[in-house]
Amino acid sequence: MATKANSVPHPTLVKVDPFVPADQQKGIHNRWHPDIPPVATVKQGEVFKIECVDWTGAQIGNNDTSDDIRDVDLTKVHNLSGPIAVEGAEPGDCLVVDILDDALGLHRHLRAREWWRPFREGIQQPRRKGNLGLQRSVSPLPHSAHPTHPHPLSHQASTRPRDTSPASASPASRTPASSAPRPPAELLATWNERETGLIAQHADAVPPVAFAPEPKGAYVGQDLDEEVRAKIAREGARTVPGREHGGNCDIKNLSRGSRCYFPVFVKGANLSVGDLHFSQGDGELSFCGAIEMAGIITFSTSVIKGGIEKFALKQPVFLPSPIDPLYSSKLIFEGISVDYHGDGKQYNMDATVAYKQAARNAIAYLEKLGFTREQAYLLLSAAPVESHVGAVVVSHFFLSSIAFAVGHLTLRTQDSPNACVTLALPLGIFDFDILPREEGLTKHNLGQCAIRSDGVL
Repeated sequence: MATKANSVPHPTLVKVDPFVPADQQKGIHNRWHPDIPPVATVKQGEVFKIECVDWTGAQIGNNDTSDDIRDVDLTKVHNLSGPIAVEGAEPGDCLVVDILDDALGLHRHLRAREWWRPFREGIQQPRRKGNLGLQRSVSPLPHSAHPTHPHPLSHQASTRPRDTSPASASPASRTPASSAPRPPAELLATWNERETGLIAQHADAVPPVAFAPEPKGAYVGQDLDEEVRAKIAREGARTVPGREHGGNCDIKNLSRGSRCYFPVFVKGANLSVGDLHFSQGDGELSFCGAIEMAGIITFSTSVIKGGIEKFALKQPVFLPSPIDPLYSSKLIFEGISVDYHGDGKQYNMDATVAYKQAARNAIAYLEKLGFTREQAYLLLSAAPVESHVGAVVVSHFFLSSIAFAVGHLTLRTQDSPNACVTLALPLGIFDFDILPREEGLTKHNLGQCAIRSDGVL
């Protein structure tokens, strides 16, 4: 039989306390920089665990007011655990990362922020946070329920909203939102140059189009020389956006059972992970749209020599989780690159605009069913909705050149100026019929969304 004497537990290489601010803990960092050393080294094939704080670093309290979300210090956010060096990994290789398990683990229940400022506009009222349990998601949304599906990897783990009905209990699955090997100095310089250049082009943009290196709030939880620490704070890139090495991609299907192929740019690869989500819909529609959490990720790694060249890796490649929540029936909303929910402006093949229109079409439909606008944003942010790019016709000019080469002098048909994006709403998450009928939609009395205990709407 297995005993402590004859069994070897998988080591936990980074331990954190989710109730202690991240900048008071070891093995955590919120900037990318090549001078951040690894906190541990693993052999290829070794199984190990990493504990992660939530992306804000314990700035969100276990309470039912969302004021702390409003007041988050964004210079301190997106905290990652690591880096972890992998023996044998060299620049030019491919780091293979297997996500063997993900779990809450750090505390049995916590409050998770569900939304704030959808599409960075409109709704800004204070709201109550949703609860998150170990094996089910719980939210104030009425008449809807769905399985939780967390994810990690310099990625965020999410949590879904709960139904008020008993049928809302369902198996949980957590995922990392942000994982990535460390960048070399040349790549870091490239990031900073192109992102600060973008900021200069849009100096008056609200919100900003990007965030330049910022010493304020920068943190590395290691004993470093003060000059090195100051250099990291001065030059370090924010860990929030995804980039060539991986990072914060927020892919809901990147979860337990996933395999990730990362390009290696530095010796040891130096893998970091964090920003876990308990649940999220494609697109992470709202700012703070997914349900965030702290948690524990179990990894195994290996190295494919020369993998960058072998696989033409410009960015990571992923295999999705084999345990994704699947729904056979969906109601699909389409959007094109015309702002017909706003000023009617025509955009040229803009998939972001098209996604927003698809989401707003779904929101308008949900309002016809009795959901408030706030509830609709919550639902589309945290439920397992699927979004796909239907058409951008990127090969048009290539096809046209072929046409001219064979003597056809007419232009090929193309979709310009409208890209097409779809958003699919699973029917199985609702406990009443939401399909279009001849008699129209039945508007239900679903109450108000997540009222705080102090009575503020």
